Amino acid sequence: MLGRVTKSTGAINLVRNEEGKVFTCTVKGNFRVKGIRSTNPVAVGDRVQFEPTNENEGLITKLEKRDNYIIRKSINLSKRGHILASNIDQVLVFITLKDPETTFGFIDRILISAEAFHIAPILVFNKADLLDEEDRPLLEKWLTVYSDIGYRCIQISVAEKVNLEEIQEVMEGKTSMLAGHSGTGKSSLVNALDPNLNLSTGAISDYHRQGKHTTTFAEMHQLHFGADIIDTPGIRGFGIIDIDKRELSHYFLEMRAVLEGCKFNDCQHINEPKCAVMEAAKDGFIAQSRYKSYLSMLDEEDEQTYRTNSY
Repeated sequence: MLGRVTKSTGAINLVRNEEGKVFTCTVKGNFRVKGIRSTNPVAVGDRVQFEPTNENEGLITKLEKRDNYIIRKSINLSKRGHILASNIDQVLVFITLKDPETTFGFIDRILISAEAFHIAPILVFNKADLLDEEDRPLLEKWLTVYSDIGYRCIQISVAEKVNLEEIQEVMEGKTSMLAGHSGTGKSSLVNALDPNLNLSTGAISDYHRQGKHTTTFAEMHQLHFGADIIDTPGIRGFGIIDIDKRELSHYFLEMRAVLEGCKFNDCQHINEPKCAVMEAAKDGFIAQSRYKSYLSMLDEEDEQTYRTNSY
């Protein structure tokens, strides 16, 4: 029987069959270790073959080939990755300028991971109701940086129900992963779009002005208007992995546009002569924040260079 994983807590996986019935499944035998290098051999969004063992339980026997996935460096095992979601059409990156504050580096790491695995990213700027006039120039700067590159940017306020129709429109008929720090409003948005789900949401910590984790595991939900969304736990940091550093610049869209102008084919855009990327950054065609993100990723330990088809 074919199904799709809607939640995975390690040993236990919820699998929805093609008729919409959900089974609580474990994994058969040595399936967990066959060529799998990620910390989670089964991820939310996976298509699997499973055998029902009774009316509500089953045994996963096979993992179907993944179309794509979003992976980040495992927190506890830095040389391995943790798959956040698989087989998705798009990732909605939630950004807030305050309560909590999102950084350029965090956004860029998710964008590069999405580009590497052919997943469309959309930037969702939430909590517009919290911004005063002093914050507007900063917001406009962020919008300009990413919209000039070619990314779709949507400003919303879940609290004030601003532009929620536009978000619903981009979700319809697709599987979307929601990504962002705790407190950026991912679960609140889902509740606003489909109140019947009633997902847990949390307040902002007064001390650190950071969100409190309310989503513990990634979970897929079906929304009433014909969309699957994968709500993920709040992410404090996003370490990239499984991307060859020699190809890193190809996933920065504005760098890709000028790469042919570099003198050397293996240019890493650090201090090489006649580097088109460095010239573009100097001239303002590439934003300094993006170039700094590139250098930061390039400078990380060489843990991200392996490639495998076994995820």
